Amino acid sequence: MAAAELLSDEGYRLDGRRPSELRKVRARMGVFEQADGSAYIEQGNTKALAVVYGPHELRGSRSRALPDRALVHCQYSLAAFSTSERRRRPPHGDRQTAELALHLRQTFEAAILTQLYPRSQIDIYVQILQADGGNYCAGVNAATLALMDAGIPMKDFVCASSAGLAADTALADLSWPEEAAGGPQLALALLPASGQIALLQLSARLHQQRLELALEAALAACRSLHAVLDAVVRERLRQASQALGD
Repeated sequence: MAAAELLSDEGYRLDGRRPSELRKVRARMGVFEQADGSAYIEQGNTKALAVVYGPHELRGSRSRALPDRALVHCQYSLAAFSTSERRRRPPHGDRQTAELALHLRQTFEAAILTQLYPRSQIDIYVQILQADGGNYCAGVNAATLALMDAGIPMKDFVCASSAGLAADTALADLSWPEEAAGGPQLALALLPASGQIALLQLSARLHQQRLELALEAALAACRSLHAVLDAVVRERLRQASQALGD
């Protein structure tokens, strides 16, 4: 599919959205009572689940303990049924998911106040239940809610979105058909209050002007997502307050 085919003559995308419009977002916190924190999010047809344990004592070799901060351990996986393609390897054992787990750790090390928990460990598990574009970004957004559900102090929300280009038009929050078209894409994780970028990943080299177009679209999408995630957290707090009142 050529980039030009991603937009109609009227400026609409394949799923009917405007270029800067996000897919519909649904999210909830506290989906697993056994975990310290958990969250589920849907962004369009992409569905992600995040579970957090900790802070707790370091597991395994104590030589891995960090004397001045907590160790952040992350695992990222795609459920075997998350795509229409049959996966030959274990969903959490291939090179790509290992790389995404590393990105996840780097992203949240920029946001979690790890210095409050020296010689301890925080575990973040993200699983993509249905993959339809922006999988990693949906996982980051779910993990943010799960960390807040666990009560782990953070500098800020971490909001993530993908973006791409159709000719010279920037597209925010890419769906799978848009990703499959093969144009230049980026994934951005943002701390919206400070404007700090926790992660920026590019799929291809871009001219500075075109990079700025895609980056602005991703930044605007992250800010819009921040409002959505903030509303989810406030609703969770309201429910918790009501439960305590009862």
